[in-house]
Amino acid sequence: MHAFYATGHRSPATGHPLRMDTIFISDLRLDILLGVYNWERQVPQTVQFDLEIGIPETGRPRTDRIGETIDYSKVVARIGSSLESNHFLLVERLAEHVAHIVMSEFSSPWVKVSVTKLAALKGVKRLGVTIERGKKT
Repeated sequence: MHAFYATGHRSPATGHPLRMDTIFISDLRLDILLGVYNWERQVPQTVQFDLEIGIPETGRPRTDRIGETIDYSKVVARIGSSLESNHFLLVERLAEHVAHIVMSEFSSPWVKVSVTKLAALKGVKRLGVTIERGKKT
């Protein structure tokens, strides 16, 4: 985990500078329908997801309790189940959808989502988008 210290923001519990720890999910690959062209919407393509997820600050030192963090296995399962029933034309909209899930359902204050289409065009190994939503505290 990484710690980011914000200037001027202090924990009400300890008075120490607030920090934002992050978890990351790297190289999550799912076969989904994605694209604006008809051929892209007929055959699933492998899409890579990379996420950095801010963990809500508790104002206390972290313990070994899973309830004090975001369960990355639940995040992965939720993204997978959502993409079974939702299809997108643009990688930008797909990234927004994933960011919304992480922030609204897992109470993350900040998320960075990268969506990469692999070998989507001849001569291009990877193409995609990275978005950040929310605030690092």
